[in-house]
Amino acid sequence: MNAEQFVDRVTDEIYARDPALLERFGEQGKVKCREDNHHHLRHLRTAYELNNAAFFTDYAVWLGGILTRHGMNTRHLLDNFQIIEDLLEQEPEDLETVRYREYLAKACVRLKEESEKGGI
Repeated sequence: MNAEQFVDRVTDEIYARDPALLERFGEQGKVKCREDNHHHLRHLRTAYELNNAAFFTDYAVWLGGILTRHGMNTRHLLDNFQIIEDLLEQEPEDLETVRYREYLAKACVRLKEESEKGGI
């Protein structure tokens, strides 16, 4: 997978699903969105290399806390992760993409649990 192209696809899909984001955050928001998605992919890659789903789920909860303190809500991160998961389904299936989808699913469950508890 070409990370740059994949991140562009994720970003395009995020903004296609919620065009108000462009109005709210402008072009700089798109730049930040791309940066964030590169971070997500790097954390997925590290979790895969470590064979450790908790590495990614812990990152997701940490990030969720930061985002909520800056006016976002957990739904934005959940939606972002779902888009990554959806687009990964279009990639050739190999162990890495399967694990990435697994880690994303686990992170979403954990984010929802933390959000319901009021943790983020």
